[in-house]
Amino acid sequence: MKGGFAQLAAAGHRTLPDDLADRIADRFTAYREEEMFVFPGAHQAIDAFKALGIKLALVTNGAADMQRAKVERFALGHRFDHIQIEGEHGFGKPEERAYLHAMQALGVTASDTWMIGDNLEWEVVAPQRLGIYAIWMDVHGVGLPPGSTIKPDRIIRSLTELVPAAPK
Repeated sequence: MKGGFAQLAAAGHRTLPDDLADRIADRFTAYREEEMFVFPGAHQAIDAFKALGIKLALVTNGAADMQRAKVERFALGHRFDHIQIEGEHGFGKPEERAYLHAMQALGVTASDTWMIGDNLEWEVVAPQRLGIYAIWMDVHGVGLPPGSTIKPDRIIRSLTELVPAAPK
């Protein structure tokens, strides 16, 4: 925020106080935390995959402390066989080694791997280059952007769509 305020001042706009920048930044951080949630059905779907013996990795970008706090807050730690946080490993999506490292940690190959996520570049394009089956989670149901050349292997709105139906 302070940098933005400085750019505005340099462009001839009124100078704003640093404490205002701090208050805005703090409120944004608090608001982001308040609004964060786990997608409906995610815990149940992840638990169902785990019960089926599917190896699971959580691969996330961001600062170690912030992402680790989310893992704890949303009770994700015990649900995954491998948790890979960019800030703890020094690399993240869409770097090739982020996917390769996670697969190595699980002892799987690309042909055995599904990548699921809501970022077309990080969870579809980059994994597909490695031969990973890429599932795009279109949570809001808006579809691919107009003119998109990206072709997910599958599009879902909820993780629960991937859970096999119980035998009758």
